[in-house]
Amino acid sequence: MTLKNPQLVRRDDSLPNQNSKARLNAKADRVNTQMLLKMVLNNMTQGVLMFDADTRLVFCNQRYLDMYRLSSNLAKPGCALRDLLDQRMEAGTFSGDPEEYIATLLERVAGGKTSYDTCKLADGRVFSIVNKPMAGGGWIATHEDITERQRAEERIAHLAGHDALTDLPNRTLLRTQLEYELKRVKRGECLAVLCLDLDYFKGVNDTLGHPVGDELLKVVADRLRGCVRELDTIARLGGDEFAIIMTALRQPSDAAALAKRVRDSIAQPYLIDGHQIVVDISIGISIAPIDAIEPDQLLKNADMALYGAKADGRGTFRFFEAEMDARMQARRTLEMDLRKALHHEEFELYYQPLVNLQTNEISVYEALLRWHHPTRGLISPAEFIPVAEETGLIIPLGEWVFRKACQQTVNWPDHVKVAVNLSPAQLKNRNVVRMVKSALEDSGMAGNRLQLEITESVLMQNTFATLATLHELRKLGIQIAMDDFGTGYSSLSYLRSFPFDKIKIDRSFIDDLSNGAEPLAIVNAVAGLAKCLNMVSTAEGVETQQQLEQLLSVGCTEMQGYLFSRARPACEIEELFLPQLGKASDMKDAQRQEGAAASGVA
Repeated sequence: MTLKNPQLVRRDDSLPNQNSKARLNAKADRVNTQMLLKMVLNNMTQGVLMFDADTRLVFCNQRYLDMYRLSSNLAKPGCALRDLLDQRMEAGTFSGDPEEYIATLLERVAGGKTSYDTCKLADGRVFSIVNKPMAGGGWIATHEDITERQRAEERIAHLAGHDALTDLPNRTLLRTQLEYELKRVKRGECLAVLCLDLDYFKGVNDTLGHPVGDELLKVVADRLRGCVRELDTIARLGGDEFAIIMTALRQPSDAAALAKRVRDSIAQPYLIDGHQIVVDISIGISIAPIDAIEPDQLLKNADMALYGAKADGRGTFRFFEAEMDARMQARRTLEMDLRKALHHEEFELYYQPLVNLQTNEISVYEALLRWHHPTRGLISPAEFIPVAEETGLIIPLGEWVFRKACQQTVNWPDHVKVAVNLSPAQLKNRNVVRMVKSALEDSGMAGNRLQLEITESVLMQNTFATLATLHELRKLGIQIAMDDFGTGYSSLSYLRSFPFDKIKIDRSFIDDLSNGAEPLAIVNAVAGLAKCLNMVSTAEGVETQQQLEQLLSVGCTEMQGYLFSRARPACEIEELFLPQLGKASDMKDAQRQEGAAASGVA
């Protein structure tokens, strides 16, 4: 008999023990995996539940219990869904009909489609709920708290339709609201659109800074809220522009009453960061369905009425009129033609003499712009200059005037100066000094032969920067004259802040000289003031011999007006007043050639 291999016997004897150990290890692995899975599920940010086909709870993680304030002693495996909903009702985290909720849920599960729902609790929290059916019945539910996400989305949506500074609706939301309200108009109601624009707001930003301007806009928005009803809509369109939709309008006078209420409120003084501020407001009003029934046209009409209110002197309101549209169309046509005119060189300079009343000689020629329109003929500067200033065309147009004036008058007698008007927009331009200097250098004209005329309105806009620019121009030898003196707000303070060379007395005072002693006393005072300050005093618009004699009696230095000469083209000036120009020009050319030869320049 052959003995068995002892090693084989031992290995065979150990098999039952090895299998048992493997089973134990496998069981331990399963337990560890379950514990790990439970740990993962309990630490999820979402609530997770599993239900079997009989709507009984198989699993529920801790996050779900915390979200709905449930006890782990009650929400255990085997718990029916209805019992779970009852617990939530007691905790105040479920407010629906349990039976209806379960029926709807089971219908969706039976259909085999995943369902997505959102619920909002009484405490304001918002949950997203996803129920995903499982094969063989039952489903897995995940509950996620999306409150912060929802608030962020709502905030983004709010910002998309509201102004960030004032929290008023913006232009986009205003138009949407207007479209909605106009549906009622089509059913027989009326509404008004008011476009509002603050007067003198730019001065606040320029003098006190944009932070103060922003605070002012916030207070203005609050005051507007206090002027309207709850059913009305206020919007900020941008900058210092606002709009109001006034609904349920009984008659146009209701809109006028609102406009007066708004104006009275806005015009009250403001105290912001220690600064007392006073602004006003201009308002344009259009009525639906009288003026328009489409939102864009209604807003356009209100804006045109606002433009009319601004033209009337600001601080007032205007209703839209059909003629306004025709005027605006004409203005747009004029603007387009003005742009073409620059390219096609349709402009010409005329010159009007200024006469020294002591020597009876011409001392200055003022350059005045004329526009020869190809179809309309000669257009008055009073018509096109305001358009050029509003559109910014005054910058290239003003540069053309400077260069042309220097080129045309450089060979005129050296003792005769040339005056050129400088608009507020030009003076604000950072390149104005460089431009004037370039015009002088390119033409060869001496700076002391040039005078610049500015109005008091120029100084009102940005005193510090304006004065700095004027001093830079003075360094070039240029003289500075204050035009239309007496028509502004603070003439004397401006005379103290900058050493002007000349004061031009506005023609309105000269026109009134025949109306008694009072106008003459004013002109006398201005002439005396100019003399004390070592400035020249020039009377504008002198048309009669009587006016001239009165000006001589009060010691006025210069006169300008039709009594001596109207404005004329350069060729007429040279023919009538500068007969010696040809000889002088030849002499200057010879001197320049001699100088070039002496310096070795060919």
